[in-house]
Amino acid sequence: MSQFNDYYGNSGAGGGGGGGGFMTGGSPYRSASGSPGGASRRTEIAHSLRPLTVLQLLNATQAHSDAEWMLDDTELGQVTVVGHVVSIQSQATNNLYWLDDGTGRIEARHWIDSSIEESGTGSSAITEGSYVRVSGTLKMFGSKRYVNATHIRPVKSPHEIYFHLLEAMTVTLIWAKGAPPRAGQNPKTIPQAQAVGPPAAGGSAYAVQSHSPATNNSQYSHLPKLEHTIITFMLNQPSDEEGVPVGSIARAVGGNAVTISNALDKLMDDGLVFTTIDDSNFKVAD
Repeated sequence: MSQFNDYYGNSGAGGGGGGGGFMTGGSPYRSASGSPGGASRRTEIAHSLRPLTVLQLLNATQAHSDAEWMLDDTELGQVTVVGHVVSIQSQATNNLYWLDDGTGRIEARHWIDSSIEESGTGSSAITEGSYVRVSGTLKMFGSKRYVNATHIRPVKSPHEIYFHLLEAMTVTLIWAKGAPPRAGQNPKTIPQAQAVGPPAAGGSAYAVQSHSPATNNSQYSHLPKLEHTIITFMLNQPSDEEGVPVGSIARAVGGNAVTISNALDKLMDDGLVFTTIDDSNFKVAD
């Protein structure tokens, strides 16, 4: 999808983001040091750009008013959405855009920087009835959520609308089931957590079966509950040189990204797991 990288280019009001979020930047759990450290990973999540639909933004949750926004047990950083401009309310310091992408409606608020002279591709070129791409962060004021837009510009072509919807679906599926097989890879060798369907009612599709022999491995009985659960889940996956994606681990064991980060850090420090093809795939040490 590199031919669509210009959709995130430096055009529009206030410039643009870099790259198509998790699709080109990899997992937000990846850190520059090679270890999935909590602080590094949290920084990457904050600076990552995830394509979403309006409905996904409306379905995101917060544990409390100061907590991070979560979607399907995944922390949200920067988000981008493409929608139809239903109405515009211009004020002295900001513009309010009411957006509709077919899945729902949400307000985007873009603050005006009087020190920057906007070109014809900026917010001054946006009119009611047009389509725009908005990038920013999800916020809540009172009981109303909105996108605090750092970048907003008209879409460049109808293809960008279709591309955004497809990219949002692709990224969501990657988070849910893991990355698809690479060229030449046998689908039968993909870890089970990447190939399962939607979870059955009342349980996770990635739940570790209690009767599995791995759960009786006394080698790991001394581990804290979360670390033991992670190891058990990984041991129950089909053998694969690429290891188990961190997204699959997170969905299997539950909890927040930072807690899982710390647990994986501890397992790596103890020499029990190691990274494989990149910093977001893990394998149990022999």
